[in-house]
Amino acid sequence: MRIIYYINIKGEAKLLPEDKTNAPKIPSKRQNAILTDLADYLISAKGYSLNTIRSYQNDLIQFFRFLRRRFGQVDRDCPFEAIDISPIDFSLLSAVQLADIYAFLGYASVQRGNGNTTRKRKTAAIRALYHYLTVVLQLDMSDPTQNLEVPKIKQRDPIYLTLDEAMSLLNAIDGRNKERDLAIVTLFLNCGMRLSELTNLRLKDIQDETLHIVGKGNKERDVILNDACVNALEAYYPIRKQQIERIEAQSDKVVKVDDHLFLSSRGRGISNRMVEGMVHKYILKAGLDANKITVHKLRHTAATLMYKYGQVDIRTLQKVLGHENVSTTEIYTHIEDDDVRAALYKNPLAEFSPK
Repeated sequence: MRIIYYINIKGEAKLLPEDKTNAPKIPSKRQNAILTDLADYLISAKGYSLNTIRSYQNDLIQFFRFLRRRFGQVDRDCPFEAIDISPIDFSLLSAVQLADIYAFLGYASVQRGNGNTTRKRKTAAIRALYHYLTVVLQLDMSDPTQNLEVPKIKQRDPIYLTLDEAMSLLNAIDGRNKERDLAIVTLFLNCGMRLSELTNLRLKDIQDETLHIVGKGNKERDVILNDACVNALEAYYPIRKQQIERIEAQSDKVVKVDDHLFLSSRGRGISNRMVEGMVHKYILKAGLDANKITVHKLRHTAATLMYKYGQVDIRTLQKVLGHENVSTTEIYTHIEDDDVRAALYKNPLAEFSPK
């Protein structure tokens, strides 16, 4: 049975059997067979995550709507979001030239306020589309993205918590879910996990103090748990067991036990949004800047503290964080600047001036 990846009206990726008659369909104006087939390819052959597929789908829906308007296939008065993309076919896509793509990226920048990072992702989505059409399907068309330049992104130093701030955050955790929440934040701060990596953890992913993580693009890595992580998890396991027993006792039906490591109050895997809300609450309680510190900044914190205090070399840090390219990891070497500056000022000749 063929599996189709639908993107519903909320932008959620759903895996649905092709012959499932009650399957929720995306609105027809957002539906296009080429996008569905591309999603099949990117997930099954390239191992892209559902989050990436969702972003690419939305980017290409915008691109398709822009093309229909640019090529005069819709009335100029038709609202952009109402443009039907179902008529987009191979013939229209084969007529696209490099100038059309740059026009779309210009529209994304000026009309939609997209920055370089977002436009870089849109560029990647369009490239993936034409790679699929010209290389995978081997259609008789040219690839207009061959000379497409990627928007340059100015690398910014990552925002992170200092050691004292990280300790304050951990000490702020309390309440009825203290053990669970403490285990979550401890893993973030010690293992440098991404949000989706944590919420997708299963019980089986922890074996002999080793954490098995499935990261971006389904790339797998193993991280050794330190004492803080082991202690936090051991404190959480009995609470998790009691929670499941309580849910089973309150239900008249057979309860299917969720194997996610971290559970919500209903006994289901905790969601990304729940974790974000929980972390936000404790950031405020710790007196930290909630506008700057997010869940992902805890990953930055783990990387920075490992590099600064753990004397971890850049290649090891790359492996721990699951970065494909070491250049991504190199942003954490910024913390050396403060140390170098302090060392220079401590030089006994720092205040020397010729007479």
